[in-house]
Amino acid sequence: MGIANIVQRGWEAVGAGDFDALVADYQDDMTFIMPGQTDVIKGRQAFRRALDGIGERLPPGFEITGLRQIEGGNEVVSIVEWKSRSIPASQLAVLFRFNGDKIYEERWFVDTEQWKGAF
Repeated sequence: MGIANIVQRGWEAVGAGDFDALVADYQDDMTFIMPGQTDVIKGRQAFRRALDGIGERLPPGFEITGLRQIEGGNEVVSIVEWKSRSIPASQLAVLFRFNGDKIYEERWFVDTEQWKGAF
């Protein structure tokens, strides 16, 4: 299975609310960097706990409307089309960095001002 398929499987797990399946593809010492690049979660267990409150970290009415993966080397970039109650359409990118078949870093890139304005 290619690493882009692992990322896609993760997005599907998020959509199904199966966060245990999602975190199975992450290293124990992984790092998650949120929009704005200032909120950092270290470790798979801390990441899993944070997922229980994911609704608080996403804009109200957040919905993914399109998704595609770009794979190169040991990295995959997801281009995410999304909308929320106050944003009719936008995009963000998520970088996934791999060590073998496990994710060791997930970093979100988003228009920070637009993101803040969506809350």
